Amino acid sequence: SEDLIIYGTAEFGYVKQSDAYSTGSSLMPQKKNPDALELLRGKSGRSIGQLIGLLTVLKGLPSTYNKDLQEDKELLFDCVDTLHATIPISTGVLSTLHPVGAKMASGLHGEMLATDLADYLVRKGVPFRETHHIAGEAVALAESKGCSLTDLTFSDLSPLHELFEPDVTDVWEMEASVEARNAAGGTSKEAVLKQARDLRESL
Repeated sequence: SEDLIIYGTAEFGYVKQSDAYSTGSSLMPQKKNPDALELLRGKSGRSIGQLIGLLTVLKGLPSTYNKDLQEDKELLFDCVDTLHATIPISTGVLSTLHPVGAKMASGLHGEMLATDLADYLVRKGVPFRETHHIAGEAVALAESKGCSLTDLTFSDLSPLHELFEPDVTDVWEMEASVEARNAAGGTSKEAVLKQARDLRESL
């Protein structure tokens, strides 16, 4: 909820929420309040509190049944009721959410690819602890030249390490960077779709 609330602000503008799950401001006509997300965020605090309450009841108990455990019913039942109320709202918010791709793309900047530059040398056998430092030098070089990291050419980078080759500038592609992370839980399209399939199967 917190991420979507922040990403929906004017400062970010990465997503737009449906009017069905938000309300207008009583003071500012242009403002849209993310009511559903704020309520969901608050409900998570309630459920976490119930968990802490249950763990506190259990923490000092010896083995077998104790009368203290009567306290678990109220906490458990209220948590279940909260989930029954919030899951449909969460589903509604997400199914009607409108991502603003152009706005997201405008938030990208070349320095995000510094790790990809380090990984380039890792693939050539250089330890990451060394490539991390070299990528930092490249960032500093770009700053000294008053340009973006992705504006650096092979000629700029080659003095930093002998294993840099002309194809090093291929790492200056945002989409390629995303697709390169294809391990479990990664950012590539294949990895994300697999996570979605796994979640559907678990439900």
